[in-house]
Amino acid sequence: MMGNTIYTIGHSNHTAEDFLKLLQEHNISAVADVRSSPYSRRSPQFKYKSLAKLLNDNSIFYIYLGKELGARPEDPNCYIDGRVSFKLLAETSLFKHGIGRLVKGAETYKIAIMCAEKESLACHRTILVSQYLFKGGFNVYHILANGQLECHAQTTQRLLDQCGMQNNELFRSRDELIDEALAKREQEIAYTK
Repeated sequence: MMGNTIYTIGHSNHTAEDFLKLLQEHNISAVADVRSSPYSRRSPQFKYKSLAKLLNDNSIFYIYLGKELGARPEDPNCYIDGRVSFKLLAETSLFKHGIGRLVKGAETYKIAIMCAEKESLACHRTILVSQYLFKGGFNVYHILANGQLECHAQTTQRLLDQCGMQNNELFRSRDELIDEALAKREQEIAYTK
């Protein structure tokens, strides 16, 4: 399923062993770290050097893409009133370069995009990066904390349900509802200076 399929995972508060087991269970061969700051005070096993060593020691390639695909860009043009705008971020050449690296890597590796949050809907890896890939024709699967896979369409439906948006609305299309739900979630999770 390489080529047009990408996975996502949150390291959450897993032990290093449990995190590794989740990756191995799904035959992940590369992890793309999209945290803007690849550190964790609460979970030191996920500091980038420790994580890279763990993965490399277990034949999983590690790449840091937080500069390109992180949720806290250095570019001041990605902020509106001190809050990151995912739309503006997605239009930057740096973001598009990061997406290009994922797409190219997916030709060779079974990649999981990794960030910190356990819940995929609480993270930019889903609301921004996965949505961008999904709209571009990729199959995206979220590895949940219990090891189950959830396809991006199911995740999107969960978002609609959480936002109280019904698919049977008469005056708005499903795409319009999804865009509104994504915008609402972005307001909840986007980094604010």
